[in-house]
Amino acid sequence: MRDQSRAGVREGDCAEVGRIGDGAAVRDTKNRAAGCFTTTAGQSAAFVAAVNADV
Repeated sequence: MRDQSRAGVREGDCAEVGRIGDGAAVRDTKNRAAGCFTTTAGQSAAFVAAVNADV
């Protein structure tokens, strides 16, 4: 898992992302014990595209 953060985001308000198969696993940095959710490659690509488009 890698800690993903953005400029201007309050410290601790970020998620960790890791590759799993051809998709990704995402978890809350502040609450790792809560587990993670997984996505397919298509879901990950759609999410990144939406974030980059500021949707």
